[in-house]
Amino acid sequence: LIVLLGATRVQEVLFTTAEEAKGDSAHTSLPKVAMLFANIDDGYLEGLLRGYRAGILTDADYVNLRQCESIDDMKMHLASTDYGNFLSSEPSPISSSTLQDKCTEKLVEEFNFLRHQAVEPLATFMEYITYKYMIDNIMLVLTGTLNNRDTNELLEKCHPLGKFDSIGTLCVATTASELYRMVLVDTPLGKYFSDCLSSQDLDEINIEIIRNTLYKAYLEDFYQFCTNVGGSTSEVMAEILELEADRRSINITLNSLTEPTIVKVRDQLYPNIGRLYPASTGISDKKNNQYVSKLAQVTDVDGVRTCVDAFPEYKKALEGLGGDTRGDEMEKPLEKEFDELEVKHNMLAFEQQFHYGMYYAFVKLKEQEIRNIVWIADCISQDQKSEIDRYVVSIF
Repeated sequence: LIVLLGATRVQEVLFTTAEEAKGDSAHTSLPKVAMLFANIDDGYLEGLLRGYRAGILTDADYVNLRQCESIDDMKMHLASTDYGNFLSSEPSPISSSTLQDKCTEKLVEEFNFLRHQAVEPLATFMEYITYKYMIDNIMLVLTGTLNNRDTNELLEKCHPLGKFDSIGTLCVATTASELYRMVLVDTPLGKYFSDCLSSQDLDEINIEIIRNTLYKAYLEDFYQFCTNVGGSTSEVMAEILELEADRRSINITLNSLTEPTIVKVRDQLYPNIGRLYPASTGISDKKNNQYVSKLAQVTDVDGVRTCVDAFPEYKKALEGLGGDTRGDEMEKPLEKEFDELEVKHNMLAFEQQFHYGMYYAFVKLKEQEIRNIVWIADCISQDQKSEIDRYVVSIF
């Protein structure tokens, strides 16, 4: 009798919850019915993920790393963190490149452990995370081949999360059409490549256009997938991906101020998502018998500032740029500002439960942590410890 009464009560709760969920708007958190069963498929992995997140270096760890006199001293301190004895087999002196490789190996190991146990739709979500690294690896091999770099050397530099079976044959392609037909048609990136097909040779400008076109298609597709998943996943990932889209739009504009070839195709490279869309990156004005966006018409840094003036975070990020600043002097302060915004969004992803955005956030936070560690190691090895605070982005 007790069992029957209990089962009846569960049915009443599920029925009531389902009725309430029908009245919820599309932008509320994960529907209550799904929340009841979220831990069945994803509870174990979320627990593991939050454990990994607790191992991210804190401000206290960075204080100790700043006081190190050599990379071997950094090795000793990192051994007391979740990194453990990951450098125990490396002979002294340890280089910053070795440190980066070993930190990346640990991230890849943790990510793959989660990915191999994931079920749908989390499994597909985690596959989407790897597409970014595939794009970066493809562009690395193409650019290196163009500059006559050794293929084996290039493959060693490819990110482990973005490797695929046919990546080694990228060097034989001479046009975008050949690149698709011979290599990419059977990869997950094949569906993003339709807008890049052309018979033009793969020179540096065309490779950069292909890179940004692929990123645009990838971000829009990932955004749509997260929207279809719905719930908190859609809410959290929307903010993160919109920031990434806006960041790319701004960087494309700044980096093409002196590149007339890219200026002509800016609108084709801007993602159709983000806070800047459609106000700044949406096609709205007619110029020279063509409809273009406001950001695509910009010819100087002041024009970029005008387009982002309505967005306080982006306005602040651009404050340090001079009207004619070029190269690293322009990029580094801007990149740090965006890195800090990205870290903020990724930290907030862990404030909610029952969503997949925290898996993406964890990878991005670990990437920032690795950049911090490598930068500190470079400063120490070059006896430039006064420069450490200049580019290190605090996480927790």
